Amino acid sequence: MHFDFDFLFDTLRQLLGAVPVTLGLFFASLILGGLLSLVIVTMRVSSHWLPNRFARGYILVFRGSPLLIQMFLVYYGLGQFGVIRESFMWPLLREPYMCAVLSLALCTAGYTAEIIRGGLMAVPVGQIEAGYSIGLSGFALLRRVIGPIALRQCLPAYSTEAVLLVKSTALASLVTVWEVTGVAQQIIQQTYRTTEVFICAALIYLFLNFVIVRLLGLLERRLSHHLREAPAAAAPRPVSATSEARRAAP
Repeated sequence: MHFDFDFLFDTLRQLLGAVPVTLGLFFASLILGGLLSLVIVTMRVSSHWLPNRFARGYILVFRGSPLLIQMFLVYYGLGQFGVIRESFMWPLLREPYMCAVLSLALCTAGYTAEIIRGGLMAVPVGQIEAGYSIGLSGFALLRRVIGPIALRQCLPAYSTEAVLLVKSTALASLVTVWEVTGVAQQIIQQTYRTTEVFICAALIYLFLNFVIVRLLGLLERRLSHHLREAPAAAAPRPVSATSEARRAAP
């Protein structure tokens, strides 16, 4: 198959113009989903049965159903309720971009809540008891002991979730949000050159995910001292045969 490099460069230029929309979807849903996940994980670890059951149900629903269906339900379903159409949120919820952000945030919140819960459960009990023994309690214990350890435990799984979230933004094109995949589909409809266009789009997603993984990897390395390379031990000095003979002599 012959590749037209002029067409590839022009396609890349058009797709790069849609990168801000993709990044906007990613960061908005990441922040909103992160805040919501803190609420969900607080309810999930609660000793009261009602918030605990609600958090379990939320996580089950949003982890167990396809994101595409969730996005369609938000985009097409919310407008079916008169209460929502008459609320102050309707000017935002009727916009495809906000519906995409909301559905992405709701979905990633379920996964992130379980990642955070796993990090909290991985904190050794001895570390918490040591914090209590030196007078730490409440927020101080969370900030100085539990938080840093849980964050180090969460980062590997959270980096995977961030990568999946970047790729999930491509579904926003199905609700008329013209991010990278949406613009790629428009170009294909005009040129009928599917392979070249999708290769360019894949390269953009690959680059974005590479940057995200590298940044989170640097953060993980900074927080995890045990991942740093230990200085190489000094090599033993060679001992000559004369020295060995002197040591062996009485």
